[in-house]
Formats: sequence, C-alpha cells, structure tokens
Amino acid sequence: MIAETSYPGRWWHALPDGRIQCDLCPRDCRLHEGQRGLCFVRKMEGGRMLLTTYGRSSGFCVDPVEKKPLNHFYPGTSILSFGTAGCNLACKFCQNWDISKSKEMDRLMDAATPDMIAAAAVELGCRSVAFTYNDPVIFAEYAMDIADACHARDLKTVAVTAGYMHAAPRREFYAKMDAANVDLKAFTEDFYFRLTGAHLQPVLDTLEYLVRETGVWTEITTLLIPGKNDSDAEIEAECKWIMQHLGPDVPLHFSAFHPDWKMRDIPPTPPQTLTRARRIARRAGLRYVYTGNVHDEEGGSTYCASCENAVIVRDWYEIHSYRLSDAGACMHCGARLAGRYQKFGKPFGSRRIPVRLSAAA
Repeated sequence: MIAETSYPGRWWHALPDGRIQCDLCPRDCRLHEGQRGLCFVRKMEGGRMLLTTYGRSSGFCVDPVEKKPLNHFYPGTSILSFGTAGCNLACKFCQNWDISKSKEMDRLMDAATPDMIAAAAVELGCRSVAFTYNDPVIFAEYAMDIADACHARDLKTVAVTAGYMHAAPRREFYAKMDAANVDLKAFTEDFYFRLTGAHLQPVLDTLEYLVRETGVWTEITTLLIPGKNDSDAEIEAECKWIMQHLGPDVPLHFSAFHPDWKMRDIPPTPPQTLTRARRIARRAGLRYVYTGNVHDEEGGSTYCASCENAVIVRDWYEIHSYRLSDAGACMHCGARLAGRYQKFGKPFGSRRIPVRLSAAA
C-alpha cells in the first residue's frame, strides 16, 4: 500500500465558520478540520485543502486507445492508462466500483512522479496517457502536472470523465488535455439525481464548453441500462441535444451495462438495445455512432460521412481494415473525417498489458 500524501489542493476558499469549501465540482463540499469530501481524496488539514492521492495510483496498464473509448483520436495506437481512488459521483451502477469507491486506499498499489509516468509512456511506445478508471477531476492537480510532463515529450493526454466540474477549474484542467471522453450517463435529471447523486446540467455545460470553446477532441459515452435510460424517447432527446448544441461530428458511443455494485438485480444490456440506440442517433443526424462492450463489426466501424464507405473496420478493439490518409481523409472519396490522425502503422490490437512503474523505477 502506498502512503497517503499531503499535496496542497487548489480551488477552495475559507468560510466564516472555520470550515473550507471545495470549489472543484458542483458538490461544493464544506469541510471541518480533518474531514474529507464525498470524493474522499480531498480533505481539510491545517486549515487548508489537501489532495491525498497525488503520486499514487491504483495501477498502470497499456490499452488500445479505442478502449477509452476514443475512435477518432489516433486510431490503432496504444495509451498508458491509470487512475487513483475515489470519485465525486455516487453511481449505483459503477463499473469500476472497487477503485472509485475505495476509501481505505488499499487499491493504491503503485507510485509515480509525473516525469516517471511520461518517461514510461515513451518507453512503452504509447502515443498518449489516459487519466481513467476513476474520475481525473478529483486528482486534477496530479493529472495536470502529468500532462505538462507528457507534452514535453510529445505525448498526448486524455481525460475519461463524468464531466462534473465547476467552470474555473474546468478551464485550467482542459487547457492541459488533448482529448476527452465524457460519460453522459443519461438524459434526465431524475436519473442523475437518483442513480448518481449528481445533476445533469453541469455535465451538459462541460460538453458545450469542450466542443465550442476548446481544441480538446471530444467523444461521448452513454452506458445504456435496461429500464433506466434506454427508452426511445430519452435516446432521441439526447441525440437531438447533441445535434443542436455540439453538432453532428462528435462521436457517440452506446455501451452495454453489466450488473455491478448496487445494481446487480438489473440484467445486462441486450445487444439489440445498442443497435436500436445507434439507429436512433443516426436518424437524428449524428455521423459517428458506435456500440461498445459487444462484438458488433457494423456498430464498431467508422464510416465516411460523405460516401458512407467503411474507412475503419473494427470488431470490439481490433482494427481489421484502415482506409484513411495520414491526415484522416477517406481513401474512397477524399473527404476528411472529424478527429485527430497520423500515419497509420500496425494497430496495437485488443491487448491489455499491466505495468508497475514503482517497481521499474
């Protein structure tokens, strides 16, 4: 187990009654001395905010970038992925609950400085580093320092996040990020309030900010849970909002739920639900819509929005065919696809390679 750290936290202010208020996310946790926020990793100590997981990780792994999921961000490349512990949401259906709900920190089994992480990513042949498994919002200071170290080595950085963040820290955080996959967990306030303990509007605000005001490449994931957020009406409403507020080129991933954490009584998502959702999204005008967590070559492949030919044929995380130029232009008609591209080499494939940075150091 890696010892807790006492790194000075940002985005807080003192209250007249002696408490401090965390200004990082819309929870606005007000803390007494020694008390922790809902995320559990930010606490008041000595009259100030501390981040207790700076430099501490629940583990590192080399993944395909498509697993984040990002299908339009240097397809076929590998990405060094890691998280810490804790989360600022309370999703009853959490698929990484052993990490995000960890309070004893027994999952924090590796330690690394920002420079160690960036150097390891280069050594492992990765194009990018991903802050994932739990939400990087709660370890933003650590993620931002790692991003600086990565950019110094020509590595890209990716945030996999629920997007639940206040505007001021959001600006500073995403100034350091190259791409994001935002979990849009549903499209009703009732779902967010009852099943995540959060609210919908701040997530929509984050998406609009990313797409309209930054150069961060953005994709969206919605985990479809049977009977909770998978109705035609809700999917249609989500897709119409994306079209109206973000435009047709933001990729949307519909992924399959499996019973976990506090929702083990809900059955897994049938593949036909994902196919139905993809059909609704395409009908709404979205150009790049994917199915996830299932074997579905049609739903996993990328099609040219101009000539409708398949330009990246995928089955889950495996790329079977790639028909784009180095700049991301369709080799059939020449139209350029939205995204970030480079010269395509041998795809990384669906491997998952755990690595230990502290042991290597």
